[in-house]
Amino acid sequence: MGGKSYVLGIDYGTDSVRALIVDADTGKTAGVAVSYYRRWRQGKFCVPEKNQFRQHPLDYIEGLVDAVQTAGKSAGIAVMKKIAGIAIDTTGSTPVAVDKSGTPLALKKEFADNPNAMFILWKDHTGVREADEINNLARTWGGIDYTKYSGGIYSSEWFWAKILHTVRTDSAVRAAAYSWVEHCDWLPALLTGNTDPIAVKRSRCAAGHKAMWHNEFGGLPSQDFLSKLDPLLDGIRARLYTETYTSDTAAGKLSAAWAKKLGLPEQIPVAVGAFDAHMGAVGGEIEPYALSKVMGTSTCDMLIAPNTEVGGKLIKGICGQVDGSIVPGMLGMEAGQSAFGDVYAWFKKLILWPTESMLGRSKALSKTAKAKLIDELSDALIAELSKAAEKIPAGETGIVALDWLNGRRTPDADQLLTGAIAGLNLGSTAPMIFRALVEATAFGAKKIVDRFEAEGVPIKSVIALGGIAKKSPFVMQTVCDVIGRPIKVAKSDQACALGAAMFAAVASGVHQNVAAAQHAMGSGFAKEYKPDSRRGEIYRTLYEKYSKLGSFVEQSR
Repeated sequence: MGGKSYVLGIDYGTDSVRALIVDADTGKTAGVAVSYYRRWRQGKFCVPEKNQFRQHPLDYIEGLVDAVQTAGKSAGIAVMKKIAGIAIDTTGSTPVAVDKSGTPLALKKEFADNPNAMFILWKDHTGVREADEINNLARTWGGIDYTKYSGGIYSSEWFWAKILHTVRTDSAVRAAAYSWVEHCDWLPALLTGNTDPIAVKRSRCAAGHKAMWHNEFGGLPSQDFLSKLDPLLDGIRARLYTETYTSDTAAGKLSAAWAKKLGLPEQIPVAVGAFDAHMGAVGGEIEPYALSKVMGTSTCDMLIAPNTEVGGKLIKGICGQVDGSIVPGMLGMEAGQSAFGDVYAWFKKLILWPTESMLGRSKALSKTAKAKLIDELSDALIAELSKAAEKIPAGETGIVALDWLNGRRTPDADQLLTGAIAGLNLGSTAPMIFRALVEATAFGAKKIVDRFEAEGVPIKSVIALGGIAKKSPFVMQTVCDVIGRPIKVAKSDQACALGAAMFAAVASGVHQNVAAAQHAMGSGFAKEYKPDSRRGEIYRTLYEKYSKLGSFVEQSR
């Protein structure tokens, strides 16, 4: 191994955390492991019917230790001793209330089972009312419109809406919360032993896209604005932050305690954190004007461009435009769909309900046999639906669906919107409906492409990464046909973790900048989908019907 260096990329997703150890010179994987959140898998602290989704910090801590130790075992002790740096990405916006020491309140005995003291997951929409108030005030208070760099619309999925909803609904958390920290900021702080919320190096990515931070504003929205929003926010700005940092910067050095726990060298740099899709875009080798689509439970669509070319535009209806949020020195733009794979998961759950419910009462099979059969059906269902749906010619079902089952993120965030299915008749089958749902998610993807181009931001290529991109040819071909553009699929199975590893390599000085890390460590592309012009013509007609259905739903709510 000689003088080789290795780096560790840690990727926190919605259901699990992944640890990836790679050769910093080549990007070759030396060790990888996935750890699922135990409490989350049990459905604890979540109330889906109320759009409440919370995660306990212990899930993050236990998952981190398990994933890194397991990846380390496969890599070997010699490799672990040569790890030069760490970087972490997380979902977001996923903030948590902390005390003056920076400890999440849920780690304190009195708040251990209080969902409001836990991390508020990105897809939690309990703050819809608060997001509406933020939008109304930003447009009417007579001062700066703090949503101007966030697409002009603030979302319930973001930092301030979640904080405001929590302090309004839980007086105990409000009294105990000294400050608030994003998941991607807290983990580097934890690993470096500096969790003081005033001293934590805050992510430019998280702050700019989700907290209305901008240099033009002198940082976060003014205290006057926040106090007008609700007096319960009096004094909060001084307990947060002014400066932010890009992820090529070290947040600090790995503490001795965490080095021992993880089996890593002490004092190696830990990079400033960022969101998963942003680091994933880097891992997927994003370049200027390439739309990078991280396709999983939801989608996050990333685009970068030189500040000199796009920096002066205010792009309406997206999830923010932030200098350096993806690649330092470039303007980073974010869009996305609040549900993508979750749409298919909902349909699977719907179809399986009778089987799960009735089989549970059956006396014909043992408990073990029932569980095995249900698992077998669940694992195979989407693949079988895809095979059957793929055989149905485009445009023949007469069914049109809306993909807003978790609200709409882009364009023009509105989390109160709901999904719909139109055109059903007595001949409609499960594969027909599934095909319409896949087409709906593809039409949602096209809306994002259309919005960027309508706002004067060209899209010159499309890159896809994530589980759906690698495992669902039917979905990918449908998206390709609908948007009418080739789509390259990143080869790496862990593009987000690989992007984090690239930032670890830069923050530790192994590579000079992100471009150099991408060049050395990039895995290339596994496949390229090309659009079918015949199906594309059919989809143009269906897209118009999708748009009309969407307008009807918006006007009818």
